[in-house]
Amino acid sequence: MDWLTILTTTVHAAIGWETVVYGLAAIGVNIHFGYTGLLNFGQSAFMAVAGYGMAVTVVFLNLPFWIGILVGLAAAAVLALLMGIPTLKLRADYLAIVTIAAAEIIRLIFRSVYFKDIFGGSDGRRGFNGDFYAMNPYPAGHYGIGPFGFDERTMWFLTVGWAVVLLSCVVVYLLMKSPWGRVLKAIREDEDAVRALGKNVFSYKLQSLTLGGIIGCFGGFLYGLYNGAVQPDVFGTEMTFFAYTIVILGGAARVFGPVVGAMIFWVLFVFVGNTLAELVANGYIPFMTTIQVGPIRYALVGLGFILLLVLRPQGIFGDKREIAIDAR
Repeated sequence: MDWLTILTTTVHAAIGWETVVYGLAAIGVNIHFGYTGLLNFGQSAFMAVAGYGMAVTVVFLNLPFWIGILVGLAAAAVLALLMGIPTLKLRADYLAIVTIAAAEIIRLIFRSVYFKDIFGGSDGRRGFNGDFYAMNPYPAGHYGIGPFGFDERTMWFLTVGWAVVLLSCVVVYLLMKSPWGRVLKAIREDEDAVRALGKNVFSYKLQSLTLGGIIGCFGGFLYGLYNGAVQPDVFGTEMTFFAYTIVILGGAARVFGPVVGAMIFWVLFVFVGNTLAELVANGYIPFMTTIQVGPIRYALVGLGFILLLVLRPQGIFGDKREIAIDAR
């Protein structure tokens, strides 16, 4: 058993690129679901339009990297308007159905053969992160202690990524302590009562959808920058489901809940997967093959989350009252 490899990969997963990307997606979902009570199952669409907006701007239009970031942000804001205006009068599962369908429409547009010259079809787009790594201030080398470290490229990515995560948490904290944030939480509890007090509930919901989508879209940017590519099938429904799992795991309507949830989520995935692989490779589980490690990992981690929901449905840091949305 190579326990050193298991330990190092697990530590890396706690602060790695997956935690950053899904943490940002979950922070956006937390604004939608945790604070406003919106069951938006289309968060992956915001990440997709941001990633593709940046990629197409740089690769297809040959424009600078920063223009691509602005295009991606604008695309996420436009998507929020297009998705929100006709759907935010719906509640609970009806809104979930519409938003998950909208996300699939976005994915299939990026995947379509008709737009292959622009979006690259099922192969996606690649080769647009050169300008980002050209700004890397870290000299070539290893940064860390022994095996617990990263090269200069990963270190630059994590520095930018965690800075964006912390900035997003600060923004969410300040907004949710403001009158605007208190209105969002009131809408989550009883939007009819908020409407009776003269507040424009639809406008607040649209603002919440836009803010959460824009924060989530930074996850799409960072996914593309780390991997150097965007591909439509990556932005499938499972990305949104993972984000919801992370929010519930950490605790809905908690500023740092999505961040802690993302860290725990990926630590469990990596630790369980690597431990199973080592056990199979060393013959401790003779009835299992290495091909079966992936599905069994999902089953074991999923079982753990089911037990968490049974024993502590509010998550690690959450409050049961924060997940009692108004679904009338």
